[in-house]
Amino acid sequence: MSLPTVILPGFFASSKEYDDFQTNLNQLNIPTVTVPLRKRDWLATVGGRSVVPIIQQLDRTVKNALNKFQVSRVNLIGHSAGGWIARIYLGEFPYDIHGDRNAIWNGRDRVNTLVTLGTPHVSKERWTKRNLDFVKNNYPGAFYEDVNYVCVAGKAIYGKRQLGSWLAYNSYQLTCGTGNCWGDGITPVVAAHLEGANNITLENVRHSPAASGIWYGSREIIKSWICYLSN
Repeated sequence: MSLPTVILPGFFASSKEYDDFQTNLNQLNIPTVTVPLRKRDWLATVGGRSVVPIIQQLDRTVKNALNKFQVSRVNLIGHSAGGWIARIYLGEFPYDIHGDRNAIWNGRDRVNTLVTLGTPHVSKERWTKRNLDFVKNNYPGAFYEDVNYVCVAGKAIYGKRQLGSWLAYNSYQLTCGTGNCWGDGITPVVAAHLEGANNITLENVRHSPAASGIWYGSREIIKSWICYLSN
């Protein structure tokens, strides 16, 4: 059986949206729990503010999983913003850009593999750039040698300034500065990968569990990256 796995939802998503994803992993003999977030738990982070409230819930969930399964490390899956928030959790430097100098978790001691799904690891958007620059500048690339980084990108929609791909175009442009590129409809492929990580690009995979078609947590897609989860 694999190490227990913790799912950290994306921005403004509740844990309920990941029920099917969690079930799919459990049915594949990967004991999985999701950080029990509600949509309103994200309100305190709006406008580029501190994500400490989210990381505190992540930390509690990881420690509960370690205790429940009597292991020393877990696998951590971060979807969308959950991926870069997880990278802050792994870190050893104070997350002090919002004034909290005690915000250090050293989560890498408790995490064996970090999988990011459709995570924008860079941003040019004014509200998120400050947080993402903190991550990029302090923990560039696959920063910790004792953590296995796996970055999964979806290649489903090419951004164009036309009906049907306008949302993708604008989202890609705000993320990487170029709208005319491939991505999952929200995150461009180029922003979803990290230097030094196991970088995977999956055809026709969309960003969100609410999207039509398949997404990262669909059962048939999980099998494309599940091999990287540590035993």
